[in-house]
Amino acid sequence: MTISNLSKIKPQLRTKGNITGNFSRPKVKAGYNQDLGFTTKDNIKVAKPSDYIERLYKAFDTTTDPKLKKFCYTEIKKYLIQTNQWKAN
Repeated sequence: MTISNLSKIKPQLRTKGNITGNFSRPKVKAGYNQDLGFTTKDNIKVAKPSDYIERLYKAFDTTTDPKLKKFCYTEIKKYLIQTNQWKAN
């Protein structure tokens, strides 16, 4: 009878070699752009609720897209309910 060493081979843990994941190439961290500068307070513009509602009314009156009409209607309704101006029939 021949003695086989197959049962004695221990599987190695993967602790050696390159860490792959990008189609068998070594993983590389992507660089980032520091020149964007869009995260400062000066560049962030927040619309006032009154301006937002006014734009929603204009969009609701001028659009023919049913999805946009539904969105405008629900947003206007939410705002009017929050400000206690919604009159239910």
